[in-house]
Amino acid sequence: MATRSILAEQLKEYQIPFRSDWPTASSSSSCRVDVIFAVWEILMFACLVFAGVSLYFRYMRLAFLLICVTIIILVCMRITNKVRQNRKSTRRMLLPLSM
Repeated sequence: MATRSILAEQLKEYQIPFRSDWPTASSSSSCRVDVIFAVWEILMFACLVFAGVSLYFRYMRLAFLLICVTIIILVCMRITNKVRQNRKSTRRMLLPLSM
């Protein structure tokens, strides 16, 4: 049976991740994450462009290395996104809807 103190403790744990040391320019942490993902996407695009340029100048090892780095960045972004979604869904399931 859920007591008031247990619900209050769960509410505190739910609100802790929303506190941040970052400036309060954005209303939520999702804006920071979107900016970080945009920077990673630009980095991936740059790696692909440089891989194409290195293929043009017949630097096969460098092109292969850049393509591998791009694939690793893409996989890390997907894993990070899934972990964020799982955390968000488990956080939602902790508290009853009335809270």
